[in-house]
Amino acid sequence: MGKYAFGVDVGGTTVKMGLFDEAGSVLDKWEIPTVKDNGGERILPDVAESLLKKKEEKGISEAELAGIGIGVPGAVDSEGNLVGGAVNIGWKPFNIPDALRAYIKIPVKAANDANAAAFGEMWKGGGRGCANMVAVTLGTGVGGGIIINGNIITGATGAAGEIGHIHIEDDETEECGCKNRGCLEQYASATGIVRLAVRRLAEDEKPSSLRGMTLSAKAVFDAVKAGDGVAIEIAQRFGRYLGKGLAMVANVVNPEVFVIGGGVSKAGEILLGFVEPQLQKYVFPPCRGVRLALAQLGNDAGIYGAAGLILRG
Repeated sequence: MGKYAFGVDVGGTTVKMGLFDEAGSVLDKWEIPTVKDNGGERILPDVAESLLKKKEEKGISEAELAGIGIGVPGAVDSEGNLVGGAVNIGWKPFNIPDALRAYIKIPVKAANDANAAAFGEMWKGGGRGCANMVAVTLGTGVGGGIIINGNIITGATGAAGEIGHIHIEDDETEECGCKNRGCLEQYASATGIVRLAVRRLAEDEKPSSLRGMTLSAKAVFDAVKAGDGVAIEIAQRFGRYLGKGLAMVANVVNPEVFVIGGGVSKAGEILLGFVEPQLQKYVFPPCRGVRLALAQLGNDAGIYGAAGLILRG
């Protein structure tokens, strides 16, 4: 195997890239714009051009490159096929490794971006040392990536790990982005926490610093840290939903750790305190050894995981 690998994380605005050595240390990282015009036809050629430029800049030969790992925002099966396309960058279904190898003649492995980030956290982040883990991304939505015995679980159509769409609430009247109702994402994402806050504030006139301000997940947890009683109630409801959802996942895949990342996780350890009791309340007893940890790699998790597809493959 070569001494180096590239990790690529294709996002809706930018493509993040990193050059890694065989020990998994990042030697350089950079990004380029994601050009989505004409069905995103420029994205892979632009990636290849940037990688080849970096290869020349660093004086690296093809023989020294083990390959390229790439994470993309869509369902990707174990063969690197983009199943169902990637709507937010305009891609239709195709085989990603074959397409990228048309521009740069080294091995390529592809994965869903959340799965790649999960792999990165297992390899070099909050799940380091664990071969069985679930990464949970609490952002605009709720994403997930499942690692079992050191391998990404993709499922039949690349959609494994969509824990944000576990059904958790029968009485929900609002529709989730997936068109179902009562999904975990509707309560545990950044937008879900705002939904819980709006509903709680409408229940009574109990004083709270949240009243009259622009609501956000950060505002709620800042108020929790300040001891605001209403904010604490909102966080308890959030913790009940997420804890119960994670218990369902734990009962199926029996992970050692849930690694919690995404923008909401910036609240820190206080967030885990609302989730942990509910997780332990609902989980199957033999799975109670599972623990919660915060993600450590931030926005670099995707490039680490993508490179890990090559270096750990």
